[in-house]
Amino acid sequence: MKRTLDIGTFSGLLLGVAAIFGSFLLEGGQIGALLLIPAMVIVFGGTFATAMIGTPMEVLKRFPRTLRLAFVAPLFDYRTAIDSVVRFSMIARKEGLLVLERHLDGVEEPYLKRMVRYMVDGVEISVLRSIAETESQYVSDRHHRHIALYQRMGGYSPTMGIIGTVMGLIATLANAGQDPTLLIQHIASAFIATLWGVFMANIVWLPIADKLRSLDDEEQVYMSLVTAGVISIQEGEIPSVIRSKLNSMLPKERQVEET
Repeated sequence: MKRTLDIGTFSGLLLGVAAIFGSFLLEGGQIGALLLIPAMVIVFGGTFATAMIGTPMEVLKRFPRTLRLAFVAPLFDYRTAIDSVVRFSMIARKEGLLVLERHLDGVEEPYLKRMVRYMVDGVEISVLRSIAETESQYVSDRHHRHIALYQRMGGYSPTMGIIGTVMGLIATLANAGQDPTLLIQHIASAFIATLWGVFMANIVWLPIADKLRSLDDEEQVYMSLVTAGVISIQEGEIPSVIRSKLNSMLPKERQVEET
């Protein structure tokens, strides 16, 4: 499976950081005032700690990989898949289904290769469809376990920020006899934990969950398209009909004009 740099994720993250911290600078603030280590430790450490408590270790181990997916996303090449299916249908009509086995070595996409092999091995259409539905369901379930992790982190992060703020206010009020100006500075610093908690939830964790969900949707469309194409070959449909059918499964903006 080919991968491509997701410009949308990078651009959105940069825009969010620029909008929030840029506005702070325009108001006369200093970035150094936001980089309070205790507040950041509470928010980041607390968020990951709660995620570890509520998430199976199998899912946590794949955290770096799923985070990378949001920035370097798999490329689902619908057009190439359609072209491959149509090419296989032409070969099958001319030389028979068994001949397709000789052409599988050149197929890079594992799901397409697997479905065509099942067809060549003589798996019945009803069984092939059942296999495809089962695999699609398990793939989606696996994806949603990882998506749920980011959603939980998006929920935990603001709460950790509030905890950090409350702790900061307690420490500040415990020293209420200090100079009033210094006391005001400490109160302002206490709210930085809330800032980081809300920032990470709404700019990082929840958007990444949405990105992974959209990638899952794309993969489901891809798998459905390949399955429909392979079953159409097995049913003996003509290549032009197969191309038209598969093309119609795509969103309007991603359809390829037929010549």
